[in-house]
Amino acid sequence: MKHSFIPWLILGWVGFLVMPWYLLEDGFWSFIWLSDGYPIEADYAPALLQGLIGDRLWLLPLALPLMLPLFLIPLTKNDPRYSRYLIIAGSSGLIYMLAQGFAIGVMGWQFESLDLIFGELEQQQYGMGYGAVLCGLSFLILLTTGLAASGFLKGDVFVTGSIGLVMTLVVIFVFFPVSQVLISAFMDNDGAFAPSQFASKLFSDNIWSLACLNSGYSCGIAWNSLSLAISTAFLTTLLGLAFALVVTRTGFRWKKSLRLLTVLPIITPPFVIGLALILLFGRSGVVTQFFAELFGTEPGRWLYGMPGVLFAQVLSFTPISFLVLIGVVEGVSPSMEEASQTLRANRWKTFINVSLPLMRPGLANAFLLAFIESLADFGNPMVLGGDFEVLSTEIFFAIVGAQNDQGYAAVLAILLLAFTLSAFFLQRKWLGKKSYTTVTGKAESGAYMGLNPGMRVACYMTALPWAVLTIVIYGMIMFGGFVQNWGYDNSFTLEHYANAFSIGWGDFGVIWEGAAWDSLWTTLSISAIAAPFTAMVGLLTAYLLVRQQFKWKDTFEFGTMLSFAIPGTVIGISYILAFNVPPFELTGTGVILIICFVFRNMPVGVRGGIAAMSQLDKSLDEASLTLGANSLTTFRRVILPLLRPAIIAALVYSFVRAITSVSAVIFLVSADHNMATSYIIGLVENGEFGIAIAYCSVLILVMLTVIVGINLAVGQRKLRRNATVSTTPSRPSISTPSLKEKQA
Repeated sequence: MKHSFIPWLILGWVGFLVMPWYLLEDGFWSFIWLSDGYPIEADYAPALLQGLIGDRLWLLPLALPLMLPLFLIPLTKNDPRYSRYLIIAGSSGLIYMLAQGFAIGVMGWQFESLDLIFGELEQQQYGMGYGAVLCGLSFLILLTTGLAASGFLKGDVFVTGSIGLVMTLVVIFVFFPVSQVLISAFMDNDGAFAPSQFASKLFSDNIWSLACLNSGYSCGIAWNSLSLAISTAFLTTLLGLAFALVVTRTGFRWKKSLRLLTVLPIITPPFVIGLALILLFGRSGVVTQFFAELFGTEPGRWLYGMPGVLFAQVLSFTPISFLVLIGVVEGVSPSMEEASQTLRANRWKTFINVSLPLMRPGLANAFLLAFIESLADFGNPMVLGGDFEVLSTEIFFAIVGAQNDQGYAAVLAILLLAFTLSAFFLQRKWLGKKSYTTVTGKAESGAYMGLNPGMRVACYMTALPWAVLTIVIYGMIMFGGFVQNWGYDNSFTLEHYANAFSIGWGDFGVIWEGAAWDSLWTTLSISAIAAPFTAMVGLLTAYLLVRQQFKWKDTFEFGTMLSFAIPGTVIGISYILAFNVPPFELTGTGVILIICFVFRNMPVGVRGGIAAMSQLDKSLDEASLTLGANSLTTFRRVILPLLRPAIIAALVYSFVRAITSVSAVIFLVSADHNMATSYIIGLVENGEFGIAIAYCSVLILVMLTVIVGINLAVGQRKLRRNATVSTTPSRPSISTPSLKEKQA
């Protein structure tokens, strides 16, 4: 009899008997171990030989939970022992793996109490490698298969396994590292437990001061961050909706170019946008000087502070709102709008009473993402903040500044989480339990309802000036790579590109002579690996949250947003604290960068997937299951093709964010894995602005090419036979069929 757990059990035995158990010193992707003493060499030996030859006897008991499922092969799935033995094997294997991993490290026992009980341990162990990962995955699937066999989630093996896998990944790579930082909020500088210091730091005047209401100066950093985040979220959602309506509901000639233009701000390191704004609107900026001379006034410094940071954040985060909203706006059924017009509602009333309510999931998720992005943003406040202090920059200076107060930084991180959690629950309350389904299994045709003249003009006046401003800013950025000294000596030169990306020829072919090539190839390879994993985990999580019901779902959903809510600075520090020692020893490898990018950017795929999937009728799933397909086939053949806008959003956002990420990357890069942003920051610190801008220009062109490729590869979602925009203002009429139609 065929059992679904057998392939996973074989995978566990391969990890235990064949693959190197510990992390390879040459890197996770190195295969030098195949020709360097494997399997006898201690660094490359599998768990069985580590225990028998290397005196690491604590690894041998892992064979017991791998043996237990062998007794189930002759049994049927209805036998009570089937689910019981699988649960015992999976849970005991996972618990023992983690227990021995945390108990024994590079110095022997990790805890003094174990020294007293068992005596001094002469052997040590390192971080988990190939074999441990395969064994852990095997134990996890054995556990979830046993739960499914016991009736959990209606016995659906795919759903149970997916929930178990995602929850495990979130716990290991989100909750565990973040907890390492948050625990320090209750510690003093000597590492002792001090809750009183937590209270004094949390309620300090620097955080909650309201002196700005009377003096006009900056408020406490909590109020600054909150007001900035709300303003940014509101404006970006409004702009994102305007762009989405122009692209989908008007006959604008250059809508494809406009669609591509909206993603430009997210493919640039943040400080470059800030620098471009300074050269345009700063005290000595081109625009500021022009108006100062025109009106005979003194140039102002309005750009430095709340207005400038808000301006830069709206420019940077509007693409996120657009990427979330475009799929939702496209998903509104034209037949519902036509029905409203048939009942004699004009276009304005139809949009307000029919279309806009069906867009609520997209609006809510776009607002939430922009709110969180604003709270966690580090680059724009650093460049343009001036005396306007926010939580993210204060956390950075608390960690790396002269005060070196990790506890204070952790207190501020907890405050950020509180703001995010509040926004999360307010969003859920606003959406409620209403149905937003617009995509069903029925065949549908029709044209999108066009906008009424007044609203069309309003959308044009909102979106097009912003598009022109974006073109100007990026023209300034591209221009900066071809001048000697941007803003001072604007004579033409190609020297910056030659220094960064020169190519030569040698005896063995092409030589990448430019100083930037190494970091560029590393960045592109790591981003290309991280992007599909980010989209995969994000959309799978969205499917579980929207389509499945299980305990602690709300906690699970918030957990997926946790890494997005905390600044990258804190994420970088937490990953160093959590993954610098066994059992998860990953610092200095490319794997830790991939993991950081996947779980840092996963929430965009989750929120976009939730917004898009909320419009898909559950009858589609039910019809597929009724026809004999399992949940995996239904997800792959029915749900995913209808989520193409969300897939594009997740792939594009995760790829470009992996390339442009700054704050977390600074702490995680190594000599062997130097990312583009850390390299650019080094150039800026050395005053080499021309090379830095030239590098950014190349990154922009590369990412634009990749974005176009992703759109072509994924394709467009086909919801109806005619997806054009209806521009006629008259209401649809009810006509009688012709003779030919009757005969057909």
